[in-house]
Amino acid sequence: MKKSLVTVLSAGLALSLVAAGCSTSNSGGNSGSDSGTTNSAANTSTNTSTGGSEEKVTLNIFQFKVEIADAMTRLKADYEKENPNVTLNIETMGGGADYSAGLKAKFASGQEPDVFNNMGNAELTTWIDKVEDLSDQPWVSDVLDAAKEPITLDGKMYGMPVGIEGYGFIYNKDLFQKAGITELPNTLTELEAAAKKLQDAGITPFSSGYQEWWVLGNHNFNVALANQDDPAALIKNLNEGKGGLVGNPVVEKWFNLLDLTLKNSNKNPLTTDYNTQVTLFASGKTAMMQQGNWTQVQIDGITQNMNIGVLPMPIDDSEKSGNIFVGVPNNWVINKNSKNKEAAKDFLNWLATSETGKRYIVEEFKFIPAMKSIEVKDDKVLGAIANDIMKYSQEGKTSGWYFSQMPEGLPQEVGAEMQAYVAGKVDKEGLLKSIESKWNSMIKK
Repeated sequence: MKKSLVTVLSAGLALSLVAAGCSTSNSGGNSGSDSGTTNSAANTSTNTSTGGSEEKVTLNIFQFKVEIADAMTRLKADYEKENPNVTLNIETMGGGADYSAGLKAKFASGQEPDVFNNMGNAELTTWIDKVEDLSDQPWVSDVLDAAKEPITLDGKMYGMPVGIEGYGFIYNKDLFQKAGITELPNTLTELEAAAKKLQDAGITPFSSGYQEWWVLGNHNFNVALANQDDPAALIKNLNEGKGGLVGNPVVEKWFNLLDLTLKNSNKNPLTTDYNTQVTLFASGKTAMMQQGNWTQVQIDGITQNMNIGVLPMPIDDSEKSGNIFVGVPNNWVINKNSKNKEAAKDFLNWLATSETGKRYIVEEFKFIPAMKSIEVKDDKVLGAIANDIMKYSQEGKTSGWYFSQMPEGLPQEVGAEMQAYVAGKVDKEGLLKSIESKWNSMIKK
């Protein structure tokens, strides 16, 4: 997402809030958190198609957002009740490498889904020959302009952005108070001081799920990219094989943040998966974790009404370091070769425009809407994390998600290289050289 588009997104969110009157290992990819396991929600009810036809349809949906798997099961029942001619066969599989490999396997075996997820940008380019142009769909004009950008190519929109996500350090307000932290840390110096106070109070500052490549290779590495004066220019240079990481002063500062988390984390962060990371935090055993609003559902399942908020991930003491990171990682696309294309379009249209569909996006999925017309009527609906993200957006304190602009498969490699750094097997310069080497080898000429 370009810097200007982050500004547009912030303005769009602000308008949406004003209009609304309120403002295992589990692997996550793209976006947020996703499971390494597979969950299927299907039944044997009679299928028929939408639009008045008597043709029976089973719509196969393959998605990576494990945190909404249970809600998707409930959605299935409601959708089939309202559309008795259609059966939804919903399969959830871990994001990132797990989901990507699973999706490619389905296409290779002839078990192509009708609807699936796409992060946009580089991933859209990879799948462009398989996805339907949705530019003519009725919900397109309702999508926030900035949310369209990752899933648009050559002026055509190929997917429906389901929700806006943001991340930073989620923090436990009660543990901060217990440690005597009265001013929230927005700079690296302040974060270091807060971590020391937590340690002195016998509280582990961070739970770090560094077993998950995406926590490092997507979200953490993005901090080094997004804090550049011109992130797009750096990525362009890297995509042209010109380098730009080694000797980069912003990247050097990024190591300060990464090292701070390592010094103040739970034991064995390299063997801590996503579920464990969230559980440690949600059960009050750590004061902070690097995650986003997609964790709200899991946190609520462990500790209801937990007193939490979102902090930035500062690499220095500059004003920009006080930003959090906002993007649209989750777009639902339609297989252009599906025999059920029209039923798939009907389903997406229902999700975006019907009262039931809108309710699921906000109340069940707890997504920050990417549609102008979907209102958040109560600030308790989405949860504390999303509320803070919307506040940062309204104040213009957001930076973009740039990892989706990296060559396909590279974030997984970056995650693996960063894990080697966490394990002490490579130094800073070696890490950056390895990332640049992998980047060069994966550039599509």
